[in-house]
Amino acid sequence: MIKTLTGAALSTVCLLTATHAWSAVERETFEVFVQIPTADFYVLPVDPQVVQREQSLPYNPVSSELSPLRAQFEVKNIGGAIGARLEELPFLYNGWNRIDLRVTFNQQELSLERTEVVSSTDAKPGKRVALEIAAIKPSGDYRPGSYYGTVSLIFDATAPGI
Repeated sequence: MIKTLTGAALSTVCLLTATHAWSAVERETFEVFVQIPTADFYVLPVDPQVVQREQSLPYNPVSSELSPLRAQFEVKNIGGAIGARLEELPFLYNGWNRIDLRVTFNQQELSLERTEVVSSTDAKPGKRVALEIAAIKPSGDYRPGSYYGTVSLIFDATAPGI
């Protein structure tokens, strides 16, 4: 009988110890990366979260306006100007309705055609410039819904004289 009680007590102690040890384990996973640009050419957001996370254009129900997304970029091209274009037309869509977007970089409106957005004079030493993505208000106001879209920009380094 004593052997049975001792065995039961030991089993209980081992089980409690194992349970306690299991509850003390915590695991965390972090995704880590680094992007190191060349010294000759780069176009990088000052806040990397701008391109790494989904962004919102907050809606103001009083004015019926969408606030634009604004972000700062560090740009440099020691060999000439910097050009940019849209990869595709930017818009938000909810399955039924569409909201077109206006994209400007360094106060230059972008389209599907290449536009010089930073002159060679400004690009050579490097400069901080603004990106703005703004909704173009449709006729008849914005319709209710959850809208999503993607804005894809392509930047290129232009050699002098091109």
